[in-house]
Order: sequence, then C-alpha cells, then structure tokens
Amino acid sequence: MFVEAKSIVRQIWGSSDTVLFIFAGASAEFALNKAVDWLYFTGKLPADPIGRLFSTVRYAQLIVFQEDKPALASIDAITAAHKGVEMSRGAAIPEGAYRDVLFMLIDYSIRSFALLHRPLTQTEKEEVFDVFYRVGERMGIANLPENWASYLAMREDHLKKHLVNSALSKDLFEQYRKHLGGTRYWILVQVQGLLVPREVSTLMQLPDKTWFLPVLWGYKVFSRLHLQALIESVLLPDAYKEQIKALDRRT
Repeated sequence: MFVEAKSIVRQIWGSSDTVLFIFAGASAEFALNKAVDWLYFTGKLPADPIGRLFSTVRYAQLIVFQEDKPALASIDAITAAHKGVEMSRGAAIPEGAYRDVLFMLIDYSIRSFALLHRPLTQTEKEEVFDVFYRVGERMGIANLPENWASYLAMREDHLKKHLVNSALSKDLFEQYRKHLGGTRYWILVQVQGLLVPREVSTLMQLPDKTWFLPVLWGYKVFSRLHLQALIESVLLPDAYKEQIKALDRRT
C-alpha cells in the first residue's frame, strides 16, 4: 500500500474538517506564490476555486486511500495533467513551484490536525513528510529534501523567497469572496489567520489569531458530538454538500 492503513496520514486526510482546514490554509499561500500565474493559465481556478479544491482533494485522497498501483497511477495522472499545461503554454512550471505545493501539503496537514485535534508526534510528522516526499519523487520533482530537517530548512527558505502579494493574489482572494459570499469568506479568512505561517499572514494582512479561538473550541465540541457535518454544510454553498460529505472517510 502507498499509505499504510493505520498511518496518521490516513487519519488526517480521512477527516472532512481537517481536509477543509488544509485547503483553507493552502488557499492563502497559493495566492501569494510567485508562480500563481500558472494557476491562472487555464482559467479554471479563478472561475471555480471551490470546485478546484474538491478536484484536488479527490486526487489526494485517491493517493492516500488506494492500493499501491492505483495510487501511483493517480500520481502519474497528476504529472501528465501538469505536463499538458506546460505544453499548452510552451514553458515549464518552475521546479520550485512543484516543491512549494508539496511543502504546503505537508505543513498544512500537520498544522490543521494540530489545530483541530492534537499536535503530532515527531514520528508522525516525519510520516507525513515521507508520504509526500514519495509523491514528489514519483512526479520526478528535482531537489527534494531527503529528510525532515532538510524539509524544515527548505520550507523556511521558500516562505522567505517564493511569496509576494501581487495583483493576482488580490484577484484570487476576490474570487474566494465572490464564490463563497461575504459571511463564508469572512470565516475563511479567520481560519487562515489561525493556520498560516507568519510570512503568509503578514503579506495577506490576515486577522489576529487569538480572538477567533473560542469559535474554534465551539466547533471542536460539535465535532466530538459528531455534528461537524452540520457546521461544514453551513460553511460551503449548497451545491457542494455532497462533495463535503464524500470527503469524510472516517468509520
């Protein structure tokens, strides 16, 4: 199996609330990435950012929950899709941009689970790293960090050098507002303020983290009562309720 049945990675990516938090955080950092113009090339992201979220999650869950061969086939499909975009544009996506995405998936998996459930142990953090390292290796991404310590150093370097608040950053956040509506967008920004690294928060001028924590604690109570699906259905438009339900793979 590509990811062991009892792996913390399956626990993280099998929980709908954790997955939604992962992409709340990543959506802020995506907007700031210096290679964000690649996300605009096909027009699919700004046209339907929520739909793109669910599309990305489906691929991630296929990798995490399938047997080894189908998981590898899913990774190959992702690689082929990116190569197709490169051919259409007549240029290569920067290697650093590929690494940025992997680093985000690692970081926000760890941050989201810690925020909603508990901090991961060092062994669990390295397990998350290992899974996404193998994804990157299969995709042929160059200069990947070989261990957890190297990842931390490269992640810090990327946060300092690969982020900028550009016109596309502002436009993408406007698309989030347009597709979510005012109230849901406000909640997204509050969650982002809780999740993202200091560099991202500063560039996007995200709100202070502390005062929204009581709301999060209330959500945790609902989650322990198995009522998190009710909250999640409120947080995203009606058109996506079935997709939200499908995210949750907990038994």
